[in-house]
Amino acid sequence: MNQIKYTVGKDVLATKGLRFANYIIDYLLQFGLGFAIGFVLGIIAEMTGNYGLIEFLFESGTIMDWIFGYIVMLIYYTTFETLTGRSIGKFITNTKVVLHDGSDPTFNEILVRSLCRMIPFNAFSFLGEDGKGWHDSISKTYVVHVEKFKAKKETLEGLEEIGRIGE
Repeated sequence: MNQIKYTVGKDVLATKGLRFANYIIDYLLQFGLGFAIGFVLGIIAEMTGNYGLIEFLFESGTIMDWIFGYIVMLIYYTTFETLTGRSIGKFITNTKVVLHDGSDPTFNEILVRSLCRMIPFNAFSFLGEDGKGWHDSISKTYVVHVEKFKAKKETLEGLEEIGRIGE
């Protein structure tokens, strides 16, 4: 019997509205994470009396702010999406990152996805008709609505099972 291969279709992709909600939620959480890291570094500096790192971060200017922000973003997305396939924003909107065949991405694919978020104007890449960002296209990943994705996958697996009954 021919085995039915699952592929992610447009019918299970997250909408632009959900993707925008993910972006806003995750951005706010990254800002909070950056604040928390700064707070912890401040406490450590106060306890040790060594303010060198804090002074460096505050006096380095805009470029260091961008680098710190990118590091926080890289840690945030790579950690959450590698471990769960979802960022906190994706948990809230019930979406998830998958590969074309519906499988979970590997660490390397998530790392590429996270690094591609640093491409200037990546956020504007969603304005196209398909609503895929460059970090999706380059890493060959998809953001799907979990319930639609599961329902479609279960339907296809059920059809495959029906085909096996006659064997």
